[in-house]
Amino acid sequence: MSKKSTITLHIELDENEVPQKISWQSDDADFEGERDAEAILLSLWNKEEKVTFGIDLWTNQMLVENMNILYHQTLLKMADTYNRSTNNFEISEMIRKFSDEFAEKLSLLQK
Repeated sequence: MSKKSTITLHIELDENEVPQKISWQSDDADFEGERDAEAILLSLWNKEEKVTFGIDLWTNQMLVENMNILYHQTLLKMADTYNRSTNNFEISEMIRKFSDEFAEKLSLLQK
C-alpha cells in the first residue's frame, strides 16, 4: 500500500521579500503544529534535466555563528546520506574530512 506524506513550509516575507519568519510542519512528524526555523537549505533533483534545484532561505535573525554550524552539520549529513545511498565509504569520508577542516577553520569544534 502506498502512503503520501505532506511537508509544508511557511515563509513570511517583509516588504523587500526578505524572509522574516520560517516555519514548517509535517503530517508524519512526532509533534503537532508548526516548528520555527531560521534557515532552509532544500535541494531537489530533476532527473529529466539532470539538475539540482535549490531553495536556500534564512531570516535576518540567523546569526553567522549559527549559519556556520548549520553548514557544518549539513556537510556531515550529506556525507551520511551519500554513504547510505551509494555505499561509497571512501567518498563519504572525503566529505567528512572536508567537514572537519571546515569546522576547524571556523573554530567550531572543541579540542
